Amino acid sequence: MRVCALAYALKKKGIKRGDRVAVICPNVPMILDMIQAVPAVHAIIVPLNIRLTVPEVDYILEHSGSKLLIVDHEFAHLAKNFKGEVIVSKDSGGRDPTDAYEQFIETGKYDADFIGWQGLELIDDEDAGLAICYTSGTTGRPKGVLTTFRGTYLGALGNAFSAKMDNESNYLWILPAFHALGWCFPFAITAATSGQVCLRSVGDYSPIWESISRDKISVYCAAPTVQIGIINHPSAKPVDHDIRTLVAGAAPSAFLINTLETKLNIKVVHVYGLTETYGPITNNVEQPEWKVELTQEEFYKRKAMQGHAFITADECRVIRPESSAADGYEDVNPDGHEVGEIVMRGNIALKEYWNDPEATAKAFEGGWFHSGDLAVRMPYGMISIQDRSKDIIISGGENASSLSIEAAIYQHPDVLECAVVARPHEKYGERAHAFIILRPHVQAKWDGKPDAFAAELKEFCKPLLPGFARPEWVEITSDLPKTSTGKIQKHELRKRFPRIGVQ
Repeated sequence: MRVCALAYALKKKGIKRGDRVAVICPNVPMILDMIQAVPAVHAIIVPLNIRLTVPEVDYILEHSGSKLLIVDHEFAHLAKNFKGEVIVSKDSGGRDPTDAYEQFIETGKYDADFIGWQGLELIDDEDAGLAICYTSGTTGRPKGVLTTFRGTYLGALGNAFSAKMDNESNYLWILPAFHALGWCFPFAITAATSGQVCLRSVGDYSPIWESISRDKISVYCAAPTVQIGIINHPSAKPVDHDIRTLVAGAAPSAFLINTLETKLNIKVVHVYGLTETYGPITNNVEQPEWKVELTQEEFYKRKAMQGHAFITADECRVIRPESSAADGYEDVNPDGHEVGEIVMRGNIALKEYWNDPEATAKAFEGGWFHSGDLAVRMPYGMISIQDRSKDIIISGGENASSLSIEAAIYQHPDVLECAVVARPHEKYGERAHAFIILRPHVQAKWDGKPDAFAAELKEFCKPLLPGFARPEWVEITSDLPKTSTGKIQKHELRKRFPRIGVQ
């Protein structure tokens, strides 16, 4: 009854339909409480990434118009500038009577015990907002993705179906629940009446292997970078019970999928999606004939493709970039060669970008949500991503805006011009590579000292950027490739980097 009590506590606090309630915490029971309780009073939950900086948190809290913030004690410093009410949780699980979050829940316990769920009205509008999840964009400022009740429960059912969850399943929280509302898995777990285990931190990956063994974990989600850590941990060994993992956040390699399945006995479900699609919107459903018709190498290459749309989603299309909304978008030839953009629509595409009608209109041009991801359609119908058209750096499953990184770098007094692009990284998938043109009067100062400048710039960026967004590489250059209008040609910079596979 904790969720019910929390819902009544929110009502007593004056939280009503449409109000925004923010939460900052890692994978602990509090965030799961909040994800269920805030919608129960028809309010909108705003989950924040715990790795953001104070200025980024300030912007999101202001932009969302959050009325109340509940924050884990470890991240209370992120709330220091919030003008609304803040409740700090000690993550005590009710064992500490001085825990303000537990005291807050107690204020709703009487109503939960004696009135119960019947005192909380069901939502009468499936299209009402349920959450605002912020994602980095090429504009530099994070955009608030407004999702709905209908989209959330359809996304949850799609996940439960893809993960084959039931009342004997145990889900392990490795995927941050604040990320795209945990891909709707809090609701998928409830719908499937499954168990769940929270990991406050994965640390050196030991807690993951301990939980898999101790709790008989049957489902978990993780980006490729985390999967690499799981594979290479000293405790890694074949799992002796049924377990499957949903892999997304970046395209996994065939080598990674092969290793998980053949060396560790972990069944892989490759999914693809965005914050704007409630997490996954496609999955790769393995077909029995693949193991007969394909070599092992071909088999795992096919499993590394993005697959088909969820059963609860409309079909995703891959359209020709030269086709227009006015004339009707044209699909690429399903030949595995012609590249186009992935577009999607339907119940598990966002309702809108919060307080940003221009971005919403642009994203939904022609009635389809434009992902910015480039892909081919295979002859057998599957989608296979080739590249990303947006200048987003996908680092360890987190999105970092290249423009935000550039804005931070430009604050350094010695920087004249810069460009940041994604560079392949063996562990994190991608990291930021910064190309720097120095101001003329400091060029002599750094002449012959590129490593010293790189170290200084990285240190300079620490208070300005979260760890996943800080430049991994800094390169001093005398020129940047540009168009005739002065726009930096980042695709030319990216050509300098080799593709890196998981080894």
